[in-house]
Amino acid sequence: PEKLLALCFYEPSTRTKMSFEAAMKRLGGDVVDMGGVDASSVKKGESLADTVRVIEGYADGLVLRHPREGAAKMAAEFVDAPVINAGDGAGHHPSQTLLDLYTIRESAGLDDLTIGIVGDLKYGRTVHSLATALTEFDARMHFVSPESLRLPRSVRFDLHEAGAQVREHTELEEVLPELDVLYVTRIQRERFPDEDEYQKVAGEYRIDAETLDAARDDLTVMHPLPRVDEIAPEIDDTEHADYFEQAHNGVPVRMALLDLLFQNHE
Repeated sequence: PEKLLALCFYEPSTRTKMSFEAAMKRLGGDVVDMGGVDASSVKKGESLADTVRVIEGYADGLVLRHPREGAAKMAAEFVDAPVINAGDGAGHHPSQTLLDLYTIRESAGLDDLTIGIVGDLKYGRTVHSLATALTEFDARMHFVSPESLRLPRSVRFDLHEAGAQVREHTELEEVLPELDVLYVTRIQRERFPDEDEYQKVAGEYRIDAETLDAARDDLTVMHPLPRVDEIAPEIDDTEHADYFEQAHNGVPVRMALLDLLFQNHE
C-alpha cells in the first residue's frame, strides 16, 4: 500500500527536504508537510512531543529537522512510527552521511582513504556524523579548522575510543597534497551566539584554483551545501568538483533508506 511520509522541518532546508520528498514520490508514496514553524501550531507554543504524536496519525513515518540536539531521538520515544533525523541543531545529520559515504565510495573509494574535513567542525553536524561513520572504514581523517571551531570534545572522544586515525590542523596547506577527498563545510553563522565571533572566522578557508594547485590531480572536492564563499565558482566545472553530484545522490540514497525503514516497520 502507498505510504505517507511527514516532513517536520523546524529549520530551513532545500536539499534534505526536497530529496526526501522526491525519494518518497519516486517510491510511489507521498508526503505531508508540516510547513515550518511559522505555518504550524509550533508558533502557538505546541511542544515537540505533542506535535509528533499528532502527526503520527497522519503519516507512516516522520522526517524531523530541529534546532535542539537530540530532538529526533526524543521524538522517537513518543511515537511508534519511524523517525529520521534530518539534522538536530549542531548534533548530527545521519542521512547526509549516507549520501556522503556513497559519493566517496563512487569517487575515491572507502578503502585506504585519506580525507580532509575543513571549516566549521564545532557546529557542523554533517562533520560529526561523517567522522563517526568513517571509523567503520580504513580512513585517515585530517580535520582543519580555526582553534575556536575544532571538533567538539565529545566527538573527539568517540573517535579516540574507536581507534580512528585522526590529526588536527589549522592550515590546509599542511595536508592538502596527501588527500583523496577534501570535504569543505561552511561556517554555521546561525549557530554563533555572537556576530562578532562569526566575523572573526568568516572566510577563513576558501578553496579556489590557486589552492588546488597543491592538490593531487584526482582530488575529489565535496561540500554538503549550501556554500557561501568556501569554494570559488571557478572550481565548479573542474574534475575536482563533486558537490553537485553529491547533492543529487541524496534521492537514490534516501529512496533506499525509506524502503528499508518501511520494510522493517511492517
